[in-house]
Amino acid sequence: MPRTRQLLDTLSVSFRPQVSSERLAAAIDAMLECEEAVTACAAAMVGEDDVRELHDAIIRDLNCSDTVATTRRLISRGSDAALLSAQLEACVIACEHSAELCAEHANHHEHCRICSQATLRCAEACRQILHRLHG
Repeated sequence: MPRTRQLLDTLSVSFRPQVSSERLAAAIDAMLECEEAVTACAAAMVGEDDVRELHDAIIRDLNCSDTVATTRRLISRGSDAALLSAQLEACVIACEHSAELCAEHANHHEHCRICSQATLRCAEACRQILHRLHG
């Protein structure tokens, strides 16, 4: 059993009946991957020759990293469903905004391709939890 799910199985979180620990663990793992990808991508873009053209993408990656980290922490500690829903929606938006600009640069920068894919996976994981919370 993966460690994230194993840890979640030891907790009693308020949204547990609607969302399984397996789905929560998958989302947390997607968020960790996303945080790593957007942080690395932003750092890589700073070193690119066309850094001025990448300014907006860098900001979106940094915003995404912060939003994803906060969302992950709220899920891990079992926040109330209303707060978690709002944060998950913010996370989806941040991930989609990051993915949008990084996808535009994916042909020229491998880190942008990796970042775009990771943010889209994270957004989908967040949507799945939202669906379960409102289901």
